[in-house]
Amino acid sequence: MTSAVIAGPGAEGMIAALEAEDVAVTDAGDLANRPALEEAGIVDADVLVLTDTSLATAIPIAKDLNDGLRIVVYASDSLPEFAKAQADILLDPELFEPAAVAEELAAGGD
Repeated sequence: MTSAVIAGPGAEGMIAALEAEDVAVTDAGDLANRPALEEAGIVDADVLVLTDTSLATAIPIAKDLNDGLRIVVYASDSLPEFAKAQADILLDPELFEPAAVAEELAAGGD
């Protein structure tokens, strides 16, 4: 089973879509700092989904805690340059529905 940590505001639709695809989801909240990521289970997660690019500093923190983690940024704003190299997928919510993203993440995690 794929497991995901999600961080950022407005994540409810993505959480529901991931859970509908049998992805185990924990919410790190709107801070996504190291303690929040650790408490949400980032060390054992397969995927980190960020819904806000202002949380970009969470990407190197998460990668430090879990080197094999896939990073998905699901936000309309641009990701800062320092984080782009560590992000695996950048998706605009205006172009991709949560259900389609969740289906792809669930399929890629097995």
